[in-house]
Amino acid sequence: MDEQVLSALREVFGERLFTSHEQRICYSYDATGKMFLPEAVVFPVSAEEVRRTVLLANEHRFPVIPRGAGSGFSGGSLPVRGGLVLSTERMDRILSIDEENLVAVVEPGVVTETLKAEAGKRGLFYPPDPASLKFCTIGGNIAECAGGMCAVKYGVTRDYVRGLEVVLGTGEFVRTGVSTVKGVVGYDLTRLLVGSEGTLGIVTKAVLKLIPLPEAAATILSFFRNNHDGSKAVVGIFGERITPCALELMDRTAIDCVRENAGLPVPEDAGCALLIEVDGPKQSVAGEADRVEQACRKYGAIEVGRAADAEGRERLWTLRRSISPALRRVNPVKINEDIVVPRSRLPEMLAFLGDLASRKQLKIVNFGHAGDGNVHVNLMISGTDEGERIRADEAVAEVFRKTVSLGGTISGEHGIGIAKAPFLEMEVGPLGVSVMKRLKRCFDPNGILNPGKIFVEEEVVNR
Repeated sequence: MDEQVLSALREVFGERLFTSHEQRICYSYDATGKMFLPEAVVFPVSAEEVRRTVLLANEHRFPVIPRGAGSGFSGGSLPVRGGLVLSTERMDRILSIDEENLVAVVEPGVVTETLKAEAGKRGLFYPPDPASLKFCTIGGNIAECAGGMCAVKYGVTRDYVRGLEVVLGTGEFVRTGVSTVKGVVGYDLTRLLVGSEGTLGIVTKAVLKLIPLPEAAATILSFFRNNHDGSKAVVGIFGERITPCALELMDRTAIDCVRENAGLPVPEDAGCALLIEVDGPKQSVAGEADRVEQACRKYGAIEVGRAADAEGRERLWTLRRSISPALRRVNPVKINEDIVVPRSRLPEMLAFLGDLASRKQLKIVNFGHAGDGNVHVNLMISGTDEGERIRADEAVAEVFRKTVSLGGTISGEHGIGIAKAPFLEMEVGPLGVSVMKRLKRCFDPNGILNPGKIFVEEEVVNR
């Protein structure tokens, strides 16, 4: 990126252009722990500034990497080819919340928790709740189609995006979708853009669906002796025609990582835990919670408890969200996958993961959104043992092959980025990859938007 380009960017952004090494370092990494240094960073405050940046990139052929909060686990916001990081963090306005039509219009830099809180003040609910909701942004959620614990009942980000305003890779400005409940007008570009990881366009505004805030909720924590019993209970709960708003599974190591902070007794022989929440009208929640507890006992729970109040519920969910950072106690380096299998195949998948850990002599910690079959498979390694690293890479490939063979998908919510790019064809096939590449060229003919993501680029893919 030469001085001519930097001068042109300076005309647009002034002091909102970062070029010092110290400033650029702050935008060189994400939750994967990998680092790629950008040549510069800009902070647009309007769609027009985004458009001018992309037009300039097309003229001078430099990469533009959209970035929300950098909380992703697949490398989607990493500047793997240098270029310009475009941070949307200052486009952080909630433009409107329509309480009659249950719609919010927001800029991409709005923090997810902020939107949830503002909707809640009006008795409304924005359900997507990724674990990083306290700092991740709506734009990043849209780019990755973020999910979360509530997805089992309420769905993922894609289910709440009615329409978008987007700057395409050509610098053209397009509006997609609708703000109404219904709308079938040509191709559904909105659903195509959600989950496209910033490779097709940069979101500058989103129209989001809201729903009424549930009146009440109850949270149940159940312990089982092993993963088999716990995962059979997951299947059994749905067999009882109960639909929780969250159903999380934690294996023995995950439980041990947070045991001392649990604030409640944990059975010594607990090899699996289910954290389950039901919500809805006040008059029905208590009865629904009773049914969940009965189902857990039916399928072998050794202990079942229920949070006494809202404070207790929040303590349990804080505990669940603390698992991922607490895993560093097991080993310092984490390879984090987020496979999904049909719920009925969970027992088989978890048994496979246990066998895999033994065969490969690896520490594998499993937890996640069991209610929708989404398991976070965490391979914890030292980072200093090359043989261990090779075994871990082999194990990841085995995990993905097993997942696909069970009718599952290699990514439920983290996206492909650079981490899973080598395995994309395993799931979608060569023709699927070819069609995706053709779509990429249509939206971004010069390949300036987030290059090196989704499709294999040997020079940048490293785990």
